[in-house]
Amino acid sequence: MDSSADEIITEIPYFIRVYKDGRYEKLSGTDTVSAGNDPTTGVQSKDVVISTDSQLFVRLYIPKTNTKKVPLLIFFHGGGFIIETAASPVYHNFLNLVSSESNVVIVSVNYRKAPDHPIPTCYHDSWEAIKWVAQHGNGNGPDPWLNEYPDYENVFFAGDSAGANIAHHMAIRVGSEHPGMKLAGVILLHPYFWGIDRVGSESQHPWLPGMTAIWMFAHPETSGLDDPLINPDMDPKVSDFGCSRVLVCVAELDILKDRGYLYNEILGKNGWTGDIQIFEDKGVDHVFFLKDPSAEITCTLRKRMCTFINS
Repeated sequence: MDSSADEIITEIPYFIRVYKDGRYEKLSGTDTVSAGNDPTTGVQSKDVVISTDSQLFVRLYIPKTNTKKVPLLIFFHGGGFIIETAASPVYHNFLNLVSSESNVVIVSVNYRKAPDHPIPTCYHDSWEAIKWVAQHGNGNGPDPWLNEYPDYENVFFAGDSAGANIAHHMAIRVGSEHPGMKLAGVILLHPYFWGIDRVGSESQHPWLPGMTAIWMFAHPETSGLDDPLINPDMDPKVSDFGCSRVLVCVAELDILKDRGYLYNEILGKNGWTGDIQIFEDKGVDHVFFLKDPSAEITCTLRKRMCTFINS
């Protein structure tokens, strides 16, 4: 037996380990939980396969209070384009709370991930999900929940980390391709943007090599760290951004914090004239809100989302 097959050729802590023979282990984000009725919030959820070819599915959430048309939130989970799914317990629990507290219908997109499906697959899948949702705008789409409950004049995109990156690119595509829904706002939670030049305190952060490694692994054909998909400052399409309101949340201890602040400048200098709100949560790190749902600071972040969606 060739023991060299067990040699590790790539490892990104918390994300993935790849062996010489091509095998890999995802080191976190592999647990799943079924959809259904959440006894705490009363939110109902279900999974719907929207492409039999790719097995792309979305998880739908309907709040208990659904006597009228309510806003629609299309959500893209994080995980560095490598780990986590729409069925991950941390996202399922988070979105049950968001749906209940904000009284919003949620479509959580289970896009395909690296290494089996490297970037740009996640963007293609996410756009397919958006187009599928848009079919319901006239009440004649394939899913009865999406025909009945959402207000398609009041649609939001949201995501965390890599999912926030996807939400950003989907908003640009809405602005250029107009899929048949009105995008009212975008919520970026700890967005994963990057670049060759260091910003703010990035160079002092211990996760500096990790941020680069994640991108290069997830997108092996990338042009590099200034690829427009990871560095919005290099993207000529930013001016197509398809809504007038953006909420950006950053965390004080997160290596990506300064990229969140820079995002405001990037939109402005590219001619975007909308309203952007940036909030920084003190003393916490990347995607803290997934790890402790009942913490006061997490509840504050969800209330911030609720205010943004319902204002």
